[in-house]
Amino acid sequence: MTEDVSGYKIVHRDEPTMYFFGVTTSRSTIMRVFPVWAEILGLDRAQLIGVDIPLHAEAEQYRKAVAQIKYDPLSLGALVTTHKIDVLEAAGDMFDELDKYARLCGDLSCISKRDNRLIGHAKDPIAAGSSLQHIFKPGYWDRTGGHVLCIGAGGSAISITYYLMARPEPGDRPKRIIVVNRSQPRLDKLRSIVAGLPPTIEVMYILNEDPVRNDKIMADLPAGSMVINATGMGKDRPGSPITDDGVFPMRGIAWELNYRGELDFMHQAMAQERQRNLTIHDGWQYFLYGWSDHIAEVFHKEIAEDLFDQLAEVAEVIRPSSDSR
Repeated sequence: MTEDVSGYKIVHRDEPTMYFFGVTTSRSTIMRVFPVWAEILGLDRAQLIGVDIPLHAEAEQYRKAVAQIKYDPLSLGALVTTHKIDVLEAAGDMFDELDKYARLCGDLSCISKRDNRLIGHAKDPIAAGSSLQHIFKPGYWDRTGGHVLCIGAGGSAISITYYLMARPEPGDRPKRIIVVNRSQPRLDKLRSIVAGLPPTIEVMYILNEDPVRNDKIMADLPAGSMVINATGMGKDRPGSPITDDGVFPMRGIAWELNYRGELDFMHQAMAQERQRNLTIHDGWQYFLYGWSDHIAEVFHKEIAEDLFDQLAEVAEVIRPSSDSR
């Protein structure tokens, strides 16, 4: 059944429905994981529906997707990936409430409803923090003197920067974060957010889309530094933000935020793993923390640590092998 509400054609769902705003949602492992997780969590008849939206689409496409959730009682919420900043900029006025991270970071990754109120959340700082705690032992930055190079300045980059700057112990913060992005507005947005935080870390902003220059920036990093691919390249767009000639920092960490796709950046790091003594991570932990937290918010469920471990275990069985991503 469909109905026109406030100028939008709304589909009235017959079962509790969560949406997934992305670019190639049908390829995501969550489409196979969600039914299993829903059974474990007791989400009776719950459905997950992917909504594919082109990169940086027209505002009306984002507003239409948000309207479906706002006006259909059984459309309960969504996880937003790739479009986190664009959704808030295009449809922020459609929300009754934004959480503190959404207001601070200027993006949203989660849409939920409570008492007929539409709420926008930025949950990436939580998922980023959990993932970084999985990667680093306390005091890592103090011991190594490494820096962070984050290539890409979207929602994930904002969340990672915020999390690192907010660490209470100086030894858990790098001395410097370098953020490289191909468009100035995203860098300006991050700069404005950082300006409102205590100056615990030096943050540098570089406008660049030339992979060769990214190689040079990476070559100047001290040993023990982390290099992050936060561009979406290797999943939503082909390629890598560095070239095959780029040299990773000795004893450094390569973090590919994608877990599926061609993963060119991760394969470039793997080619240097032994020679440069690298530690390499993909986006799988980010995926697990992010999706479990969003599902908990949308369906008003509490996921304790032991239950998260159970969800992670079953997801690992479903996860595609490295040669089929």
